[in-house]
Amino acid sequence: MMIKEWFKSGSPWVWLNAAAVSTSIILVVGLLFLIAVRGLGHFWPADVVEYHYMDNGKESIMIGELVDTSVMSAKMAKESGYKLQDNADTLVQHLIKTGNRDILGMDFRWIQQQNIKSERLPKELITIERREWGNFYGRLTAVKENGRVIATGEKVWTAVQSRIDRAHKIYDEIEHIQKKQIGAINYRLERLRLKQRSLELKGKWNEELAKEQTQEKSELAKEYQGYQAQAAILYKEINRDSILAKDSTGIEKEIPLKSIVHLIRANNMGVFTKIITYFAKFGEFISEDPREANTEGGIFPAIFGTVMMVMLMAVIVTPFGVIAAVYMREYAKQGFTTRLIRIAVNNLAGVPSIVYGVFGLGFFVYILGGNIDAIFFPEAAPAPVFGTPGLLWASLTLALLTLPVVIVSTEEGLSRVPKSIREGSLALGATKIETLWRTVLPMASPAMMTGLILAVARAAGEVAPLMLVGVVKLAPTLPLDGNFPFLHLDRKFMHLGFHIYDVGFQSPNVEAARPLVYATSLLLVMVIIGLNLFAIGIRNNLREKFRALEGM
Repeated sequence: MMIKEWFKSGSPWVWLNAAAVSTSIILVVGLLFLIAVRGLGHFWPADVVEYHYMDNGKESIMIGELVDTSVMSAKMAKESGYKLQDNADTLVQHLIKTGNRDILGMDFRWIQQQNIKSERLPKELITIERREWGNFYGRLTAVKENGRVIATGEKVWTAVQSRIDRAHKIYDEIEHIQKKQIGAINYRLERLRLKQRSLELKGKWNEELAKEQTQEKSELAKEYQGYQAQAAILYKEINRDSILAKDSTGIEKEIPLKSIVHLIRANNMGVFTKIITYFAKFGEFISEDPREANTEGGIFPAIFGTVMMVMLMAVIVTPFGVIAAVYMREYAKQGFTTRLIRIAVNNLAGVPSIVYGVFGLGFFVYILGGNIDAIFFPEAAPAPVFGTPGLLWASLTLALLTLPVVIVSTEEGLSRVPKSIREGSLALGATKIETLWRTVLPMASPAMMTGLILAVARAAGEVAPLMLVGVVKLAPTLPLDGNFPFLHLDRKFMHLGFHIYDVGFQSPNVEAARPLVYATSLLLVMVIIGLNLFAIGIRNNLREKFRALEGM
């Protein structure tokens, strides 16, 4: 009887719900912890191990970082064709990141524990992170200047440090000249070409305009030549220095300092130095552009593109969602048609996202964008301006995808505003639109923000529709820059979700890309959390502001 009464009291269901919620929270936190450990651990300066092992009966040397360890049962090992020594119960294998892809042809190699004769951590071993061909592991032998050896032996490490800093500064200057200054000149030249073509189509092009444009092009050409001359001088300076390094097989390779991102001796670094290096590498991951087919370098363009697209989507979806909800709740006659519309809105929330992508490609890009090009940008033909996937169409597609969420949330908020508030406002002489604008909408604003939070959370993680309407593997320029009109809605952009898909499933080097998949996934979660916290903060402020009115 007591158990029956206990079940009737509802206590078991309370405890069951609490257990389910607790389990879900533990699983989510555990998943985030796993992603964080796998992703953030990639930036820690790992020790470089020198392995002496037997390879086909011959003793060989391998240098690299220990990445992973696999344990296989004896039965499974024999079935896979491996030979076990001394009747061992297990076969232990280590995944070693050997780097030196330009010499060895591969970055990673599996090695069996039973074949390892010895392991050492020589302090002179170096790790070179390069702009191309991945990491290089070996020993530093010499420093060269203009093809002449200037330092060997113990003086090599001291001589190379200041020269690397100098090479980095010059490299940054060259990047600034090429991307910012020369890029701006090329953009202005293209605008002049389009302006001329537009005037020609309108029949307004004449000799006076031609002279003005010729003069302007001449001035731009002088600027261009000046920047090219500066870049040529910098190229000569950055090509001055190089180093000589030997790999595990004894092959000596010359590496220009301009191609080196980091040069460290991890085995000779203390904990404090490793921490500094760790944060420096993580900062570069957030702030730099990707390299090596997105498997190295940073992901700043993807972060920027994700945040920019979500902000544009929020600006577009909020007014349309609020207007639709206000009309259906405050103005539309409540009947069969209105109920049918609500059912349609609720069903739209369940439509697969790829369907929205196909609609966006067909309607926004080809129909709307094609007509915009024909009417406003005929001079750009046959190259499309808005008749191609871009930031604007991606934002509109996601706004359409998240519109039902905003409509439903706003309607719920409007329905919770007491009828007495409306009647009191009208009794004081306010019109219906004034009552709506000054009283009802402010009180329903927390519900609007709730809808926006849900929309942001869904839009930031969507990938499938974006693959059709604007996202690319690598965008050469950001949608926002210093060239008029500054925000270029027609440009393609990078996205964290697509970046994860591309690196994880399209990369030619799976092992090198794996830690970046974890790191990018964690960063995407943090971006979504940050955007949501910003919207939640606004919603809470609005809720506190109108709490007194809501309680009436």
